[in-house]
This record gives sequence, structure tokens and C-alpha cells, in this order.
Amino acid sequence: MPSSTLTPAAPAPAGPTSAQAASPQAPAPRVANPGPLGLAAFALTTFVLSLFNSGLIADTALSAVVLPLALFYGGLAQFVAGAMEFRRGNTFATTAFVSYGAFWMSFAGYVKFVVPTLPAGQAHIATGWFLIAWFVFTAYMAVAALKLDLAHRLLFTVLALTFLFLALGDLTRVAALGHLGGFLGLLCAGIAWYVSFAVVAEETWGRKVLPLG
Repeated sequence: MPSSTLTPAAPAPAGPTSAQAASPQAPAPRVANPGPLGLAAFALTTFVLSLFNSGLIADTALSAVVLPLALFYGGLAQFVAGAMEFRRGNTFATTAFVSYGAFWMSFAGYVKFVVPTLPAGQAHIATGWFLIAWFVFTAYMAVAALKLDLAHRLLFTVLALTFLFLALGDLTRVAALGHLGGFLGLLCAGIAWYVSFAVVAEETWGRKVLPLG
């Protein structure tokens, strides 16, 4: 919010009793913690996609359910959470939420509009390198997260491994690697839900409910 411009006050009337009273400053409005929202959006979308990546749901035609989640919850809601973290001055959370919000939106666009235009025998290579790039980003975020609590360290480490194994599964076309990435994604979603619940419960109840380590 831009700071208000102070205009010079008019000269006070002459006299020994003239003094300018200081006006009280209004307290800044409290900004809600957007972390639980961003984590919940990430967790739910990751959970649904990972059900398919792990092979627990074998009918891949049903995976279309992921696209609206990727656009509006994992994508838009996370992006909004990141913008709010920017307002709070949290560099790590801003970078994470805006980036992964953009990941989900770009993933939806990639699956819907790009994959159908790729050569059928080469699409897995493009997908694999798309995921490798996100592994690189997540790996250095995991290093930065070493200064955070245990739950966040686990979250980013498991997420990095999720991207890595999903990428290897696509690049090598070894289904077992992709399924492992899917199960890691389910674990990652569970950790993110746990952290979201812990933070929103603490914010609501005014005390710690679940430990984060």
C-alpha cells in the first residue's frame, strides 16, 4: 500500500498557547495467514493426480477430473496465497505458492492444449523434461527449507523426489518409476494437508494443536 503524502499544515495562530496536536495513527489492518490455503490447495490437487500416477485408479480417462482442480484450486488459489504472502514479506512462501500455482495452471494448459499436438511417440520426452525442470526448482527450495521446521523440510524433500521419479518414469517409460512417483505424491499431499491443518487450527484456536517439529 503506498504511503500517504503529508501536506504541510497551515501556520498556527500566534500566541504562547498555540500548539499542534499530534493525530493518532490508525493501526494497520491484520492480514490473514494465507499459508493454510496455499497448502490445502496444493495438497488436494496433488492427492487427486497422484491417485492416477500411482496406478490406484487405473482408468486414465477419469484423470480429466484433475484439470479443473489444477486451474482453480491448485493453480488460482495457490497463486492468490502467494500474492498474499508477498504482502506479508515472506519471500520463501511467495516463491513457493506463486511458482506451484503457476505449475498447476501450466500443467492444465499443457495437458489440454499441448500434449494433443505432440508426436504420439515423443510426448513422454517433453513431459519428462517438463518435470525435470520442476525437480530442479523444488530441489533448491528443499535446500532453503532446511531453515524451516521439520514438517516443511519433509514436504519439500518428498516433493522433489516426487518430481524426480515421475520424470524418470516418463523419460524411461518404466511404469514402476512413475507409480513410485505417484505414491510419493500421495505422501507429499498428506504432509501438506497435515501442515495446513496444524497452522489453520493454531490460527483459529490461538494455541498449538499439532507439532511441526
